[in-house]
Amino acid sequence: MSDQFFTQPILNSPYEYPRRHWELDTDGQPTQKILEYRRNAEFITPIPKPRKRKDAQKQPLILDEGLGLSTVDQQYDPTGTINLVRGFVDNWRRIPDPNNWKVTPETARLLQHWRHYNFGSYVESVSTD
Repeated sequence: MSDQFFTQPILNSPYEYPRRHWELDTDGQPTQKILEYRRNAEFITPIPKPRKRKDAQKQPLILDEGLGLSTVDQQYDPTGTINLVRGFVDNWRRIPDPNNWKVTPETARLLQHWRHYNFGSYVESVSTD
């Protein structure tokens, strides 16, 4: 099996609803399977498996920005907010009439261009088999 994830990680146009994603296992490693829906926001950094793997305990990710928002006992987790904003953007994308988008005319022209631009040359070339 080829390692398509690392040779072609992009599956969606940057200007359309992300309708598919690479499946990751519980360790964050790609399974080489494409799932036909949008992944929920999570802090995942898929990296190639090391050749030698030590059985180390997983440590929690503490986002210590120096302002004291996160500690070991209380984590700052923006994923709920990210998923909420994604829902608002999804609803906005479904508005067919540009006059109801509540954007400037220049932005409406750009969005119309991007919504109809063919990104298929690299996005659709990954097989779902």
